[in-house]
Amino acid sequence: MIPLRGLAVILTFVAGPALAQEFTTLKGHGGPIMGLSVAPGGQVATASFDNSVGVWDGLAPTWLDGHDAAVVVVNFDNAPLLYSGGDDFRVLEWHPDGSAKEITRHLGKVSDIDILPAETVIASAGWDGFIQVTWPHMDHHITETLRGHQSNVTSVELISDTQLYSASSDGTIRHWQRDDTQWQSRVVVKHGFGINEMIVTDDWIAYGAVDGGTRVIDRESGQQIKDFTLDRRPILAMAWHGATGQLAAGDGQGYIMMIDTTSWRITRDFRATRRGPVWALAFSPDGKTIYAGGLDDVAYAWPVAYLDEFDPAIDGNRSFLRDAATMSNGERQFMRKCSICHALTPGPSRKAGPTLHRVFGRAAGTVPGYPYSPILVGSDIIWNETSIDALFDEGPDHFIPGSKMPMQVIREAGDRADLITFLKTATKQEADQ
Repeated sequence: MIPLRGLAVILTFVAGPALAQEFTTLKGHGGPIMGLSVAPGGQVATASFDNSVGVWDGLAPTWLDGHDAAVVVVNFDNAPLLYSGGDDFRVLEWHPDGSAKEITRHLGKVSDIDILPAETVIASAGWDGFIQVTWPHMDHHITETLRGHQSNVTSVELISDTQLYSASSDGTIRHWQRDDTQWQSRVVVKHGFGINEMIVTDDWIAYGAVDGGTRVIDRESGQQIKDFTLDRRPILAMAWHGATGQLAAGDGQGYIMMIDTTSWRITRDFRATRRGPVWALAFSPDGKTIYAGGLDDVAYAWPVAYLDEFDPAIDGNRSFLRDAATMSNGERQFMRKCSICHALTPGPSRKAGPTLHRVFGRAAGTVPGYPYSPILVGSDIIWNETSIDALFDEGPDHFIPGSKMPMQVIREAGDRADLITFLKTATKQEADQ
């Protein structure tokens, strides 16, 4: 029997008297879905805030756990090899046996990865402001670092092993070309606001920006072809299906806009979420299905032809978004600072951090089965009122430097005390209360 946490649930939606289409949910992650990629053979890769990658081939997922922080981008274009990048600054190459090799490392979050499958050339974009181009050489990889943007690089597209495009929070798109000795770049777009997403084809470039700008320009001349900007911001995801000419854009208000690039018109404008953003988009190999991820721990897929017939599926109703008036101050602190990474219940979960069940009196680094940072294995820290207070007073980077725990500080002593009071009750078994 397939456990519920690893089940891809397929529901049937009937449109018209004889036509059935599938609406699919991929359930099992322990955090929001940050990235999506579909292999040419149809397998789906999901990247999550829970530090893991899921590979979905049929009903049962395969979990790839190798990152030390949230995974935000995956690329399955060179299947069976899979590439992932995350908040731990690393680009990993995953092999069919589940093993991983670090390909390169940035000085900041990895925000995008593109592949030339035939040459196995890999380009990665980082919040360090750099692009890295990596290719295999004998038994290792060679990497070149491209510098030119003035802020985070958010998107990268390889055209060949000597040509690529990059977009950045500095509001520009750059065209890079390599001669015999070095890379040179020129600015092809100056948008004015940060650019989050970019699609590059042989003929045009589409991009989405922080201010909601959604524009298409001619790749050679830079002249605008079409402006699809609506009163929604920011644009957070884009996907392109060349064979069917479909361009999809997802925004911070939960909509997926579908564009026909042969006629340059909006064909559908679908509300995918009840609350929160669309962070990730990908088409199925035949272009008939669109996959999306957002605040839920679930990836969703809809039949493109019947998008307008569906109600929003991504609920986005995370515990930390509950009405503050319904919670005590201690619970509010937990929901805002801890709940996305930590469960209060016993047993394993796919959340990014270990369960806090019965945490008081427990030695740090001792929850069975959780892959702790080396600094916590064998640590002499005992979790109690004093150590938990110090953790949030100093911040994890000072109290336990080198751990995977993201930076969280609660500056007010009263707020820390209320959190501890809440945890004393919430982390006990019912029989202990």
